[in-house]
Amino acid sequence: MAKTAPINMRVEPAQQALLTKAAEVLHKDRSAFILDVACREAENVLLDRRLFQLKQADFEAFEAALTAPIADNTKLKALLKEPSPWEK
Repeated sequence: MAKTAPINMRVEPAQQALLTKAAEVLHKDRSAFILDVACREAENVLLDRRLFQLKQADFEAFEAALTAPIADNTKLKALLKEPSPWEK
């Protein structure tokens, strides 16, 4: 497929360095890396806004699952108390 639609942007030098380093880790050029990440995030944004319809009984079961109390999970609580990897 021919690439015919340019996308240009200006970034701070630190942003360019970050993008370049991440692309190198994945053995990609910076443009391919940026396009892959941008498209993946665009898909996530659109998927988060999908409409779905349910029959009344299915909706009630879905709603019950959403509103049910969450079981106590000590391992999850411990994990959430740990600093994120980028905060260490």
